[in-house]
Amino acid sequence: MEVTLRIDEMEKLIISVAQTGGLHGKSSNPALPEQPDEIAQSAYDCYNAGASVCHIHVRDKQGRTTADLNVYSDVLTKIQSKCPIITQVGGGIGTIVEPDGRSRGATLEEKMALTALAPKPDMLTINAGTFDFGWIAEPFINPMDWNEDFARRCNQRKIAVECECYDISHIENVKELIRRGALNSPVHFSLVLGVKGGIPSSPKMISAMVDMIPEGSTWQVITIGKHQLTSTVMAMCQGANIRTGLEDNVYYSRGELAKSNAQLVERMVRIARELGRNIATVEEAVGALGIER
Repeated sequence: MEVTLRIDEMEKLIISVAQTGGLHGKSSNPALPEQPDEIAQSAYDCYNAGASVCHIHVRDKQGRTTADLNVYSDVLTKIQSKCPIITQVGGGIGTIVEPDGRSRGATLEEKMALTALAPKPDMLTINAGTFDFGWIAEPFINPMDWNEDFARRCNQRKIAVECECYDISHIENVKELIRRGALNSPVHFSLVLGVKGGIPSSPKMISAMVDMIPEGSTWQVITIGKHQLTSTVMAMCQGANIRTGLEDNVYYSRGELAKSNAQLVERMVRIARELGRNIATVEEAVGALGIER
């Protein structure tokens, strides 16, 4: 998909915030929200700052990543009671620590269970391919047939789907899901760069991935750590939507921890406005992402 528009011709910018993630915790940044009340308050603050999508992972009472649907339900209920921000649950869940201290990735059964969440989230994500995720001791398993089943279950409940692609081959996997009728157009892509085991982060890699996306798709770039800010701003100038938050980068600048997720959202709003890119409201994002509420 070739990007040729001037910035003043681009669609309004949809800002997503990934507040918590499924790997690091408060030891990396004390501002990272872990408990349901913290996550809901952070979502509300980010909504007021200009975010229209809240990407959700949850933790148990000890701050460890969990697949417990009751915790997800508590978080979703509390966010939805505070503000209309779009709720997007991360389908990968994250690294789960067992009582004996052993770490593992979420099972396919645990991930599939997210399609039955109540209250219903606005969106769920699929990870579009299997690969060795650098921070997990085992392969990150996301089979094609399983993703097809996951997407179809989302369709049955009218839950919108976002496709996280960590490599160019994952974009081809998404196209196969479109051909099978499991995904409806337009498809919503998150192009994830800079994760160990996936495609590296660079301008050339972003351009290569964007060239593979079907016409009419919406897309955002997700990068982590030191690449996060520069890659996000570059993608913004190419017409992408963007994601920020403490899941992706715990720092505000070199050596300076971010004070909150809202602080990171506020920076992206400011940069977008200085570049002449208008910010989408939640209502506008609902329409652009094909969400049914």
